[in-house]
Amino acid sequence: MLGRDRPHPLQLSAGAARPAKVDTSYTWLAMYFCLNLTLTIYNKAILSTFHFGFPWTLTGIHTLCSGIGAYIMGRMGYFTPAQLGEQENMVMLMFSFLYTLNIAISNVSLHEVSVAFHQVVRAMTPVFTIAISVAFLSKRYSGMTYLSLVPLLLGVYMATVGDYSYSAMGFFLTVLGTLLAATKTVVTNRIQVGRLQLHPLDLLLRMSPLAFVQTVIFSWMKGELEEVVSFCKEEMTMSLVMALLVNGIIAFFLNYVSFTANKKTSALTMTVAANVKQVLSIVVAVTVFNTKIGFLNGLGIMMTLLGGACYSYVDLREKAQRMRPPTPAFPQVSPSVPPPSEKEGAELVNIRISNQ
Repeated sequence: MLGRDRPHPLQLSAGAARPAKVDTSYTWLAMYFCLNLTLTIYNKAILSTFHFGFPWTLTGIHTLCSGIGAYIMGRMGYFTPAQLGEQENMVMLMFSFLYTLNIAISNVSLHEVSVAFHQVVRAMTPVFTIAISVAFLSKRYSGMTYLSLVPLLLGVYMATVGDYSYSAMGFFLTVLGTLLAATKTVVTNRIQVGRLQLHPLDLLLRMSPLAFVQTVIFSWMKGELEEVVSFCKEEMTMSLVMALLVNGIIAFFLNYVSFTANKKTSALTMTVAANVKQVLSIVVAVTVFNTKIGFLNGLGIMMTLLGGACYSYVDLREKAQRMRPPTPAFPQVSPSVPPPSEKEGAELVNIRISNQ
């Protein structure tokens, strides 16, 4: 068994004692934003510098590096893989297929709709997440939570305003991809906090190899695999190999941080964070790649960030209320002192007389 009877130089398991100020949900969310934006910029650099336009192959590199990274962490004793039965392993297989199918539908829908329309529909992922959580997990959300999502969704719409062209099939696939993204986020949370309670690295170890195989199959079906083989024979360089390796390492840490943040927060919080990340990507494009945006786009960016802050405030306040001990319905009255007995009363009288 991986990780048994090994030293634990850096304990990453759920029950490990960590400094409270470091191991918080907002710390993991901050790392999620940083790594996500870093990977976005890095992917853009690889595409523009090396002209490596093979999305399925890039996803395969991400899943392969994630699986290898999780295996190395297990061998080093950072977590102990759980013992799963046949039913649990089938859940892992279905989860990996959901992960790959979500990417496939998203890539296909981009060919049928404009980028602006795709981003606006994907921004509705929090709404789908709430619907799934209420319908299947019997969760309830406060009115303030619903209200805090309004400026967030409106801000994403304004930030990505543009050519909203789409076909009937493209509309269906984009909505289906959004539903799959919400489902994946909810399932990721339930696998880690539900009956299985898998460690994030354990989940990554089990999911990544299956997703890698499925990604290769999709790449072969799309004809991309043959193009990659031809590209490697003619244009592959050591610089590109190292760039792809670093890209895969960043993807491994991003997947680990994403799973951990999902476990420590909630599925809805992660979909809200994804919307904020989407707008932050536009900010990065403006500052790094000199992308031009209009006044409405800039106003939408500010509104999205404000909506994210409002949601964070509401979520933090409601968590504090849930952790607060309940106030008793009636005030606690201290028990009254029983009156002295006849013998004790007589002794008190004698003491007072003697003192006089």
